[in-house]
Amino acid sequence: MTYKAPIDDQLFVLREVLELENYSNLDGFADAPIDVVEQILKEGAKFAEDVLAPLNGVGDKEGCVWSKDHTVTTPKGFKEAYTQMVESGFPALSSKVEYGGQGLPSIINAPYSEASSSANMAFGMYPGLTHGNYSAILEGGTDEQKDLYLPKLATGEWAGTMNLTEPHCGTDLGLLRTKAVPHGDGTYRITGQKIWISGGEHDMAENIIHLVLARIEGAPEGVKGISLFIVPKFMPTKDGGVGPRNEGAKCVGLEEKMGIHGNATCFMSYEDATGFLIGKENEGLKIMFVMMNEARLHVGLQGLSQAEAAYQAAVEFAKDRLQGRSLTGPKNPDGPADPIIVHPDVRRMLMDSKATVEGCRALLYYGILQADLERHHPDEAMRQKAGDLLGLLTPVIKAYLTDRGFAIASEGMQVHGGSGFTEHFPASQYLRDSRIAMIYEGTNGIQALDLVGRKLASKGGRAVMAYFAELDAFAAENEADEALKPFIECLQKAKGRLQDATTWLMQNGLANPDNAGAASHDYLHLFALSALAYLWAKTAKAAQAKVAARDPNPFYKNKLITARHFIERIAPEGSAHLAKLKSGSANLMSLPAEAF
Repeated sequence: MTYKAPIDDQLFVLREVLELENYSNLDGFADAPIDVVEQILKEGAKFAEDVLAPLNGVGDKEGCVWSKDHTVTTPKGFKEAYTQMVESGFPALSSKVEYGGQGLPSIINAPYSEASSSANMAFGMYPGLTHGNYSAILEGGTDEQKDLYLPKLATGEWAGTMNLTEPHCGTDLGLLRTKAVPHGDGTYRITGQKIWISGGEHDMAENIIHLVLARIEGAPEGVKGISLFIVPKFMPTKDGGVGPRNEGAKCVGLEEKMGIHGNATCFMSYEDATGFLIGKENEGLKIMFVMMNEARLHVGLQGLSQAEAAYQAAVEFAKDRLQGRSLTGPKNPDGPADPIIVHPDVRRMLMDSKATVEGCRALLYYGILQADLERHHPDEAMRQKAGDLLGLLTPVIKAYLTDRGFAIASEGMQVHGGSGFTEHFPASQYLRDSRIAMIYEGTNGIQALDLVGRKLASKGGRAVMAYFAELDAFAAENEADEALKPFIECLQKAKGRLQDATTWLMQNGLANPDNAGAASHDYLHLFALSALAYLWAKTAKAAQAKVAARDPNPFYKNKLITARHFIERIAPEGSAHLAKLKSGSANLMSLPAEAF
C-alpha cells in the first residue's frame, strides 16, 4: 500500500469551506497566503510519503529497545527521519517567531500533522507531544524558562513529554503521590513513578524535557495541591546547550503494547531528580491542561489520520482484488472476476469511510481554526466566541474522531477479508495503532462526561447557545437555495435532535446525575453529527458553487455525491442516539453488580 497525502481535499477545506483567505488580515495568517499554504502542504506530503510511510511497518515490527543503562533505541531509520524533520523546519511552523518558530497559525500546521500521522502515527507522536510541552511552558513559564527551553522545543532539537499517570491512578489525578521537596536553591527534588509516558526516553533528540505533575510537601490533598515541574533529562546550560545528566530521572522500562510500537511508552522513575517549578505552587493542573487540551485535538487528528490511511489501503485492495461478479452484470468481462469494489456491501463500507473521513477532516480543521481565532482575532467578542466553540468541540473532536478512526480501520480490515487478518497487508497495524487513541489523553467516556458535565453548563450555557445560533444562521442564510435544500434540511434535523437532547439533559440530568452520565456517550455523538451536518452543508455549498460555474474538475461533483451519502446513510444515526439518550439511567443502573 502506498500512502498519498490528500492534498486536494485538505486545500479544498482550507480554501473553499473555511475560507482561510478571509482571515488574511490577522496576525500569522497574513504570512500564509493560499499559494504558500499549498507549497507547505506539498513539501509536508513529500516528507510523509517518502520518508515516514516506509518506516511505518519497520517501526511496527522492530519496536523500541530499552537497555539496562536506561536508554532507548528507536527503530531503524527513525533517528535519521527525525533529524531530517528538524532540518526541514516542520516542527516550528506554528511556534512563535521570537522563539525560533515561523509564526504561522495552527491551522496551517494541521494538514502536515495529519499527513505525518497517517504515514507513521508512532513517529508523529514525538513532535506532537513536544509542541504541547512547548505550549505549556509558553503559557506558564517565566521569561527565563521560556528563553531557555522554547527555542529548542520549537525546532524539535529538544523533545518534550507530559508526565501525569502513576501506577495507582490514571484519570483521577487527585490521587497522585509523586512529591516535590524544595532544595533551598530555587529547585526541587522530584520523587515518584510515572507510567505510560510517550517518548519518555529515546535516541532522536539531544535532550528531553519532562513536564511532571507532583505535590509539594504540605500541599492540599486532591487536585488543588498539584504543581507542575520542568524536569530535564540533561541539565541545560545558560546558553541553551546540554549539560550533565539529571541522574534522578530515568526510564526503567518500556511497555509491551498492542500497537504504536515505534513510539517509546516508558515507565519513568524520579528519585530526587532536579525539577523547576513552572507557574505558581498548587496551580500545576491549570497549566498542564493547556498541554492536555492541545493533545486532545492532536489525538482526534490521530483518529482521522489512521482512518484516512486505512481507507486508502482498503480502496487500493478493493480495486485490485478480483472476486465474484457484479449483481448487475460483469464489469470486468475479459477477466476471471470483477474487482470487489463493484459489490454494494463493499461500496457501503468504503462510502461510509470516505464520507466520515472527509467530514471529520473539515470538523478537525474547523476546531483548530477556532483556536487560532481565539489567539489572534482583534475583536474580543470574536475571541470569546471562538474560545467557547473550541471548548465545546475539543471533547467531541477527541472522542468522535477516534471512535470513527478505529471503526474505519476495522471496516478497512473487513474489506481486505482474510488478507487483512494477516501481516501481508497494513490493515492490522492501522487497527492496532488506532485503538489507543480512544483511551489516552482522557478516555472517550471521560470526554463525553466533560462535554455534558462541564462544557454545556459553563458560563450559563453561553457556548452551546452560540453554537445553536451559528447553525441557525447558516440554515436561514441558505434555505432558499434549492440545490442546498437536502443539506439544510439535514442540518436542521441534526440541530433539532441535539437541542431536544440538551433540553432533556437540563430537565433530567440535575435531578439524577446518573441520567447525565448514561446519556453522555449518545449526547457526544449527537453533537458530532450536528457539527458534521453543518460542515457538510458548508462543503456542499462550496462544491455546488464550483459545479454551477461549470468547473471541469470532477472533484466537486464527487464531493456532492459523498455529501449526499452522509445525509442519507450517516446522519440518520442521530435518531437512534436520541432514543437511547432519552431512555435514561434507571434500567442501566438497576442490575446488581454481582449479576454481571
